[in-house]
Amino acid sequence: MLLYKYLSTTLYRTWNTIYYIFLHGEEHKLNLLLSSFASHFTLNVSAKSRGIFHSTTISLQKRPFCFFSDNMGLVCSRGRRFREADAEENAQDAEIERRIKLETKAEKHIQKLLLLGAGESGKSTIFKQIKLLFQTGFDEAELKSYIPVIHANVYQAIKVLHDGSKELAQNDVDSSKYVISHENQNIGEKLSEIGARLDYPCFTKELAQEIERLWEDAAIQETCARGNELQVPDCAHYFMENLERLSDANYVPTKEDVLYARVRTTGVVEIQFSPVGENKRSGEVYRLFDVGGQRNERRKWIHLFEGVTAVIFCAAISGYDQTLYEDENKNRMMETKELFEWVLKQPCFEVPLNVCEWFKDYQPVSTGKQEIEHAYEFVKKKFEELYFQSTAPDRVDRVFKIYRTTALDQKLVKKTFKLVDETLRRRNLFEAGLL
Repeated sequence: MLLYKYLSTTLYRTWNTIYYIFLHGEEHKLNLLLSSFASHFTLNVSAKSRGIFHSTTISLQKRPFCFFSDNMGLVCSRGRRFREADAEENAQDAEIERRIKLETKAEKHIQKLLLLGAGESGKSTIFKQIKLLFQTGFDEAELKSYIPVIHANVYQAIKVLHDGSKELAQNDVDSSKYVISHENQNIGEKLSEIGARLDYPCFTKELAQEIERLWEDAAIQETCARGNELQVPDCAHYFMENLERLSDANYVPTKEDVLYARVRTTGVVEIQFSPVGENKRSGEVYRLFDVGGQRNERRKWIHLFEGVTAVIFCAAISGYDQTLYEDENKNRMMETKELFEWVLKQPCFEVPLNVCEWFKDYQPVSTGKQEIEHAYEFVKKKFEELYFQSTAPDRVDRVFKIYRTTALDQKLVKKTFKLVDETLRRRNLFEAGLL
């Protein structure tokens, strides 16, 4: 029976007790463990949960082999059958130990990467890009699973735009340009009510036409131009331009649709891959973890810092004039700054080989190239200063690099991750004394 020593999983034994700690979603491993011992032991199982971890204590008591006799009733065989059972048990234990050693050895060659950042920083988009680049991508079932997500994005976006337009029409100095045309007001109220529901209706052609009609209203377009003030999702424009296709009865999302789809990450998701392709022997093997960036999700991060090879920290420069979804009084860039400071202080950074990569999801609104470059260099310099203020000058075990990319641009993400891979591989060679 194969036992996994996996991620933060810890397995250790005394003579009659096994303590098994596993992440949420790994309960099937416990079931495999129990089935391997159930034939020869009486199992007393107790379980506890804490955060994303579940721990199970399994107490083992040998079960004697029994049979019934007409004259003696229930008797216990302590001879040959018992010795055979012991031999079988020992062989089973030896196989388990062998598998554990193999799994442990394999784990040592896997580079553990954490994808961190505040909410709406582009983490999950980069995660999906990595899946497309270095794994098999999304099969048809996975693509179809995004249909309700994409339709929900459309309903939510049009609601935010409609409600934002009404608010600006009441409070803005130039309020008249935010007043929705009379013929579209009833449609707007209807769509706003739909967007507030927990269960959305089927995305029909008729609804798509009404959404398109409201989207093309001059007041909605003016409101969209101020989307940074209203928490308008950045996928809004893309999906609004594809409403007819999205409402087709046979619609299957494209890879680009999936990249634009927005759903808040909860818990921990992971993928394992090699940047050089399917043959993992020809390059490093990585296990990448994506966790929720909203404040209520960050308490789960600390459990993943153990044994980390690198942190890929995502910062969206486009958030300089936006506030948090969960706190409209907090600027996104300042939240990112404070979050980066917190990450730098974590104990995991005391171990060698920690690379802090900043993905810059930079989508400027200015048309002046020179102004864009100045803005990027300014923000880059600020975070460089923050890093070096938090790091002792003699810390040669840390490598810090800033890469500028756009999460939706697959070529840029691929180029950036190749640089990350090269940095880590060179660091491994240096640690091994080969450089």
